[in-house]
Amino acid sequence: MKPLAHAGRNEDLKVVAEGLLFPEGPVALRDGSVLFVEIRAGRVRRVAPDGTLSLVADCGGGPNGAAVGPDGALYVCNNGGSSYVPGQVLSSGPARDYTGGSIQRIDLATGDCRVLYDSWNGRRLSAPNDLVFDRQGGFYFTDMGKKHPTHRDHGALFYAQADGSGIRQLAYHLQQPNGIALSPDGKTVYVAETDTARLWAFEVTGAGAVGTHGTPPPHGGRLVCGLPGYQGFDSMAVDSLGNICVATLTTGCITVIAPEGQVLRQVGVPDAHVTNICFGGPDLRTAYVTLAGTGKLGAIQWPEQGLPLNFSA
Repeated sequence: MKPLAHAGRNEDLKVVAEGLLFPEGPVALRDGSVLFVEIRAGRVRRVAPDGTLSLVADCGGGPNGAAVGPDGALYVCNNGGSSYVPGQVLSSGPARDYTGGSIQRIDLATGDCRVLYDSWNGRRLSAPNDLVFDRQGGFYFTDMGKKHPTHRDHGALFYAQADGSGIRQLAYHLQQPNGIALSPDGKTVYVAETDTARLWAFEVTGAGAVGTHGTPPPHGGRLVCGLPGYQGFDSMAVDSLGNICVATLTTGCITVIAPEGQVLRQVGVPDAHVTNICFGGPDLRTAYVTLAGTGKLGAIQWPEQGLPLNFSA
């Protein structure tokens, strides 16, 4: 797809941090610093407003999406670790010590990292990818399904409590579910599939419950948008107007999609492997983007204000 319009061009991107090992999961904090994970290094780091980098926690495995919860802790989706071919950005399969994925909770004051969930109904989580908290303090998260040399586990949508007291599967047979976000009113959960470049919507029917639409896909979601050509969706954020801003692989851009499904524009970035976006700054008009291919965290001034998340630190 040819970009429809550019709100920020490549030359407008400011490099906030570089030399990173597959950055993902950016979280903008109130003090102006930004947290992010490094999937290949198995850790969470912080970049201060002056550019100083510091270690927050060693997670092990493959930390991915992250979000601040109601208790001020950082919650991290961990895919369990992957193997990589030299010179290749994306993983080639599970790490040798892979046993499953997990949801981890990190105390930002001490760096203490512990596993909150690693299974549901006696079954191991495969490769948790991204999460978003609702107003009630629970969180929705995607399990992408681990890629193996000859097959891939099916993906799923889950809901869990932040205190570790409960987890349940809401939808199954998603194709590489990656990014996840909530609409401004909290009544819709958006899920992006990577290889299909499709954005799905699930209507919230209650706390941690979603309805189905009787649509052909086995998971029962509503198709919002799908991109043509060879593109892939990664993680995302929502702006204050309710538009869904999805990191788009291969074409190297942020695709801005209206809730009704129209592609409003694609904002180019200097990396074919842009993996995530979050909004920060005093007016939530700074879009922080993770660039996995070049190992950078970048910032772009955004024309719309970002949607405030339900919890922050």
